[in-house]
Amino acid sequence: MDPSSQRQSPNGSRGFRLQAPLVDSVSCYCRVDSGLKSVVEARKFVPGSKLCIQPDINPNAHRRSKNPKRERTRIQPPLLPGLPDDLAVACLIRVPRSDHRKLRLVCKRWYRLASGNFFYSQRKLLAMSEEWAYVFKRDRDGKISWNTIDPVSQVPQPLPPVPREYSEAVGFGCAVLSGCHLYLFGGKDPLRGSMRRVIFYNARTNKWHRAPDMLRKRHFFGSCVINNCLYVAGGECEGIQRTLRSAEVYDPNKNRWSFVADMSTAMVPLIGVVYDKKWFLKGLGSHQQVMSEAYDPETNSWSPVSDGMVTGWRNPCTSLNGRLYGLDCKDGCKLRVFDETTNSWNKFMDSKVHLGNSTSLEAAALVPLNNKLCIVRNNMSMSLVDVTNPDKNNPRVWENIAVKGQSKSILSNIWSSIAGRAVKSHIVHCQVLQA
Repeated sequence: MDPSSQRQSPNGSRGFRLQAPLVDSVSCYCRVDSGLKSVVEARKFVPGSKLCIQPDINPNAHRRSKNPKRERTRIQPPLLPGLPDDLAVACLIRVPRSDHRKLRLVCKRWYRLASGNFFYSQRKLLAMSEEWAYVFKRDRDGKISWNTIDPVSQVPQPLPPVPREYSEAVGFGCAVLSGCHLYLFGGKDPLRGSMRRVIFYNARTNKWHRAPDMLRKRHFFGSCVINNCLYVAGGECEGIQRTLRSAEVYDPNKNRWSFVADMSTAMVPLIGVVYDKKWFLKGLGSHQQVMSEAYDPETNSWSPVSDGMVTGWRNPCTSLNGRLYGLDCKDGCKLRVFDETTNSWNKFMDSKVHLGNSTSLEAAALVPLNNKLCIVRNNMSMSLVDVTNPDKNNPRVWENIAVKGQSKSILSNIWSSIAGRAVKSHIVHCQVLQA
């Protein structure tokens, strides 16, 4: 025997070979179907095969991960190539709101980012959030439609259609909670009658969602928001008690409705406003008498009001920076303000441009927008008034906006009013959402 054959390798005494024999791919158990759990099953599948003994083979290399979602998260690409995610977020939150819809179409990570609370909380923290006006209109056929107005680009933005249950409803409420959720609630459907239904639109995702129903069916009622809670009171309901005096509140944190103190008398509110941490309502009682009440959420009590504020109070009106403002003419070319010291309404500002008395030019809403007063008319024209500017003669104090794409409808409404025909549509509600 060759003495060299008796010479042992230093690795031979350790019990394994220096190089494992090559195994055909058809005979390697690690290539066998994963459904074969044992060696016996593998031998049946590949008869006469030998076990792969390559020492560098990882026995778990061919096992599927128990949590594939975690694996994808570990290897997911960055938001922006070449930048860490925190810097990418700092860049993306500076994209104008009108382009957020396009951001959500790029990829799943961008969709989740541009639809989440963190993205918009950072925009609000850095004073980059934008406010848009949302307007609900009713046409001559009784159909409800809505539009959004961007005061910066002055271009209408795409919106999902109004849900079917509110496409022909009357007497429904509209309010905003958390700055970005627009709620529609109650009302009367032509077929179903009074409703308890509640839905809301999320401005961050551009989608509609359901919310818990109200405790009572009602329509033509009053509503307001105090401390991010939604209050409703009064109104009408089909049945023996046609005019209601009950009131309820919705807390979005608890996601439920609860009753609050009833009004002193049943009422169908016509106008309402939150001022000095109280909710003021003015409307018609069960015997068609004009009455006014105020609700204090701290004491959960109602009290009748007959001071100078409600005496000269007309719709529309709103509060901004602790002051109560109202319109002093039909087309919204004049403003007035309530003076607590004299307990009376005083003239405040005049644009000196009278638009006319037609229904299409009638001011239908007065809302705060970007720390200014926004006057919205039935023809979708707008005026932004900077009431904080002490120089009332400055031409930029009173800025008129004509929304692009609405010029044709504006002209048609003007000619309809001249010809004596009814206006095509009128505004039912107007709210401001932030994102």
